[in-house]
Amino acid sequence: MPTRRIGQVEVGAIGFGAMPLSVQGRPGEQQAVATLHTALDSGMTLIDTADAYHLDASDPGHSELLIAKALAAYGGDTSGVLVATKGGHTRPPDGSWALDGSPAHLRRAVEDSLRRLGVEAIGLYQFHRPDPAVPYAESVGALKELCDAGKIRAAGISNADPAQIRLAHGILGDRLVAVQNQFSPAFRSSLPELRLCAELGLAFLPWSPLGGMADAARLGSEHAAFQDVAAETGVSPQRVCLAWMLALSPCVVPIPGARRRESVLDSARAVELTLSPEQLDRLNAG
Repeated sequence: MPTRRIGQVEVGAIGFGAMPLSVQGRPGEQQAVATLHTALDSGMTLIDTADAYHLDASDPGHSELLIAKALAAYGGDTSGVLVATKGGHTRPPDGSWALDGSPAHLRRAVEDSLRRLGVEAIGLYQFHRPDPAVPYAESVGALKELCDAGKIRAAGISNADPAQIRLAHGILGDRLVAVQNQFSPAFRSSLPELRLCAELGLAFLPWSPLGGMADAARLGSEHAAFQDVAAETGVSPQRVCLAWMLALSPCVVPIPGARRRESVLDSARAVELTLSPEQLDRLNAG
């Protein structure tokens, strides 16, 4: 698979979003591990996760533990795999979502992620979502401290606006390597953040690039341009979508999630699809 750069690391141009393997509706462990192995076989060397990807208080850190197990069981070379995890979202006992962007929490979260992943340093650690109760500079400052301490090799931020990206870049400098925001045919309001990432030399990681777990299957029926181009090229609308994203900027590394091997294989083949300028114009128009 062609590669793209996240900081000093080269990763497959399509990454893998691990969230569907650990939240509601997740597959059994055997299928989940097989799906992760298919992603690796396909050249997806960026695996994106978070400490909050689990069901409830009964299985904290499920996704990180699953990824560690899958990597350990993989028969091939995993030295080039970048596991990107996140902290700052929390899951109360009832399985809801909450926020804690305090430096103390982020320091504890990194230690827990290191233990679950079984590594001495996390390749890419991302602040999951701004916490209105904590000044953003304090949360990002904790990432700087963790970089200085050698706990994380590179830092990222998620769900950030342009002002927050610039603030984080000012604090972290070249240790800030990625921004992960929602972006899809249905959610294009992150285009300013994408363009800013290109300007600053940061990777832009679209989450839910196909519209999310509930809507990905309906991408073609809900977005006619993508269905039309899919018919013209003989591939799925989902593959067209990922190829479109790759064409937007070299800084873009989509991270589609999947539960099944077939979905992984279809996403991986987006790197083989070259869209014409006229097709890209139609997709950009919506």
